[in-house]
Amino acid sequence: MGKAIHTREMISEGDHVLVAVSGGKDSLSLLWLLRERLKRVPIEYGIIAVHVDVGFGSDSAERMKSFFTEHGFDYRIVRTDIGPKAHGPENRENPCFLCSRLRRKILFELANELGCNKIAFGHHKDDVIETFFLNLFYGASLSTMMPVQDFFQGKLTIIRPMYLIDLALVKRYANSMGWPEIDLGCPSAGSTKREEIRKMLRSFYRGNKKVKGNIFHALHNVRPEYLL
Repeated sequence: MGKAIHTREMISEGDHVLVAVSGGKDSLSLLWLLRERLKRVPIEYGIIAVHVDVGFGSDSAERMKSFFTEHGFDYRIVRTDIGPKAHGPENRENPCFLCSRLRRKILFELANELGCNKIAFGHHKDDVIETFFLNLFYGASLSTMMPVQDFFQGKLTIIRPMYLIDLALVKRYANSMGWPEIDLGCPSAGSTKREEIRKMLRSFYRGNKKVKGNIFHALHNVRPEYLL
């Protein structure tokens, strides 16, 4: 994570970073490690944890509040009904896209309100690869998540400090810390297009251990002259 932050210049002196914390092992790990990193680097930056309760009736908001309070994090909890809205009858084809877009809109607005110039997401290497195939198969584009992405003429920047890290390592770290994974109660969990992509990729990974690394390196080795 330190390598990603350093080489991509993700965090600078005086930055105020909003950390999006869903309750999964990846976002919890990101939040924890960003604070741990402050002990080891010669710069100061602020972090605030934000959990968006998407409104499926789970106890995610209370459980996240307990976690933030117990471990001394500055935090905000935002309660919404965007989950049920995204899964409404008029949006059955792609509820995940709408839910993600509405959550991001809330995070952008809150970052502005709190004076944060960075938003950190816990997306890891597996997310980057899966998003590439999602965009290829269902979006008809060759694209994926960017490690650093500016918005509003650079006033706000999204960063993904864990984009070099395998999901398996994130899981091992989170399990070693004893953190429970907090369920949002999403009815689409486990049956999304992303999950289909994930299962497809696992079959390739089992057949050849080099495939995952080759795909990730290919995203750094694009040859536009050989594309239509």
